Amino acid sequence: MNGDLETAKDATKLRRIAIEPVTRVEGHGKVTILLDDQHRVHQVRLHIVEFRGFERFIQGRPYWEVPVMVQRLCGICPVSHHLAASKALDKVVGVQQVPRTAELVRRLMHYGQILQSHALHFYHLSSPDLLFGFGSDPGPRNVVGVLAAYPDIAKQGVLLRKFGQEVIRITAGKRVHGTGSIPGGVNKSVSPEDREELLRPLPEILEWAQAGVRLVAALHQQHQDLYDHFGTVPSSLLSLVAKDGSLDLYDGVLRAKDHQGAIIFDQVEPQDYLTRLQEEVRSWSYMKFPFIESLGPSEGWYKVGPLARVQNCDRIGTPLAEAARQELLAAAPGHLVHAPLAYHWARMIELLHSAEVIQELLAEPELGGSELVGKGPRGGGGVGIIEAPRGTLIHHYQVDDQDLVTLCNLIVSTTHNNQAMNEAIRQVARQYLDGHEPTEGLLNHIEVAIRAFDPCLSCATHALGQMPLVVELQDPSGQVVARLSRGVEPIG
Repeated sequence: MNGDLETAKDATKLRRIAIEPVTRVEGHGKVTILLDDQHRVHQVRLHIVEFRGFERFIQGRPYWEVPVMVQRLCGICPVSHHLAASKALDKVVGVQQVPRTAELVRRLMHYGQILQSHALHFYHLSSPDLLFGFGSDPGPRNVVGVLAAYPDIAKQGVLLRKFGQEVIRITAGKRVHGTGSIPGGVNKSVSPEDREELLRPLPEILEWAQAGVRLVAALHQQHQDLYDHFGTVPSSLLSLVAKDGSLDLYDGVLRAKDHQGAIIFDQVEPQDYLTRLQEEVRSWSYMKFPFIESLGPSEGWYKVGPLARVQNCDRIGTPLAEAARQELLAAAPGHLVHAPLAYHWARMIELLHSAEVIQELLAEPELGGSELVGKGPRGGGGVGIIEAPRGTLIHHYQVDDQDLVTLCNLIVSTTHNNQAMNEAIRQVARQYLDGHEPTEGLLNHIEVAIRAFDPCLSCATHALGQMPLVVELQDPSGQVVARLSRGVEPIG
């Protein structure tokens, strides 16, 4: 379903609220809301209005450039694109399984990325809402306010992210837009000195990761009704799982469950993703709407990301994270958790899991091996799927005999969550905005719902303080009858 109620009343008689730009979305987005004379909500849409065209200008480039080029999609999760492209192009150089050292280095790079990204999102971007309240005074409701009121929490967030960035630097060559992964393997292993550098802070990293899980679990328990019902709309789930059903954020097969937890499909190999997933285009957004083909576009939308992953898998293979996962599942015994705010809990469980995996990988002797690149018969293309911090990321390429890319199809995590985010903000609008004049606090509720999914952010949204926000209330003739703004100069 698309959740729009516009057909219930002539749209020309409805008033339109526009929130533009929406903060913390990669690129430029806006929310539009249609209200009637009693301020009842009739339609809510999240529009992604920026067009970047990566799928087109990758075409014609030599395939070996692609793992570095596609990182420019995002300055927040470049490692995910770097690795997904490398995995897809492994098939072009004839490598079905990269050498053991290469896989260990790639995995270390990836789990460093998961850890730093989750730390950034929770501590820097979401914790102000969670700690101070969605409608609290906007002045201190930012990372500086968290630093003043909760210095230990803020410090742990900064140092957790710093550690993840150091893992990326050591494995990829740079903290942002590195070059460590190449088609067929990697270009460097991890030296003994680098291994020791990462091992030293690990005890504290694990301690802080556990503290983060306890913090978000306590917030959920203290405000259970809010955390269970805020923007909650049941849906199917999609993610990679390992062949044995355990959580694997680097590799595996696709699994989908319906909203009650029944398996829709399982053990689907990455190259077969098009047999299970399709994309729908809608006129009001440049972002597509993926759906499970067997369920159709109306019923087949789904969620990806931490909350989907920790419930889609059968278990987590590291003990501390698995114990934390069981606590999350116990919060809704016999049911899947669909509340957007529970994404934060799942996100911190994955941060803890990443720290545990990094510890395991650093104990692997072959992490410093010399066999870095595999060889095999030349292929014509491939599919690489990885679990990015925000969810399932698909890269699909075809390459011609001159080594030039002829097809590029990218389905990024935020695209998978497109319909889920739209449904969540509609539900929040009906819960909190319906029948009320808009205020800054009510508008922030809508942004909180979007933010829970951690949609990919552009570098510009990392500015200190508040991003500009303008909401206009228009009458049926288009005249502005009320205006609320923050971070922008007033009109007139």
